[in-house]
Amino acid sequence: MLLTDSHCHFDFAAFGGANKQARAHHWQRAQAVGVHRLVIPGIEAAQWPTLAPLCARYRGLYYALGLHPWWLANAPSSWQTQLAAALAQADKGCVAVGEIGLDRHLSVAQEQQEDALIAQLKLAHHYQLPVILHSVGTHDRVLKWLRRYPVVGGVVHGFSGSLQQAEAFWKLGFYIGVGGSISYPRANKTRRAIAVLPVEALVLETDAPDMPLCGFQGQDNHPSQLPLVLSSLAKLRQSDEATLAIQLEHNVNQLFDFANNKL
Repeated sequence: MLLTDSHCHFDFAAFGGANKQARAHHWQRAQAVGVHRLVIPGIEAAQWPTLAPLCARYRGLYYALGLHPWWLANAPSSWQTQLAAALAQADKGCVAVGEIGLDRHLSVAQEQQEDALIAQLKLAHHYQLPVILHSVGTHDRVLKWLRRYPVVGGVVHGFSGSLQQAEAFWKLGFYIGVGGSISYPRANKTRRAIAVLPVEALVLETDAPDMPLCGFQGQDNHPSQLPLVLSSLAKLRQSDEATLAIQLEHNVNQLFDFANNKL
């Protein structure tokens, strides 16, 4: 089975830092279990120039460009100009704008977070790119801005919410990112939503090195764990893993337009 990790911070130090040999080993480890593609989200301005060269070194790696709300407080005043320039110069390895969004738990004022989100939604619309959304306790607010500033679609990364909220995102053309959270029995609301959503609305992710699966708490997550996410999803939906994997690959192809990307 071939699988795509739609959200993996593969540029983080946990995957080798400047040690190219170590990073290559991590990618080989993921490929050995069928993970043939992954998408690295953008998080801050200093990182943006590093993503295209990194992805060019390893076949199957793609990236997004965006300012994560966690990095908003320390972003340079010119970050919007820098992001627009980076998107204008991006190669075909850039498949989305993101990771962008809102986070209720941040000390950054919500108005400032929303201004950053709106600016990046406008850029995504201009470049006709999907967006990778970060939404923590803010689904209804994010939905409001998506309706006001529509984009070509995207994915709600690490979705944690109700069936009603998930359906609202799906109606706007947003896939639901399914990761390790569904392996935790206590995540009842999210598990119920993922169990009954149309399978056409779902894509897999690890969020590695974050968001470890149940039983792996305290350890760095890894893209090689993606088959375990698939297994959890198949059990939750009472589906055959192989059949489910084929549909999930179709979904992620649609999301990031991989069918027309010749990299």
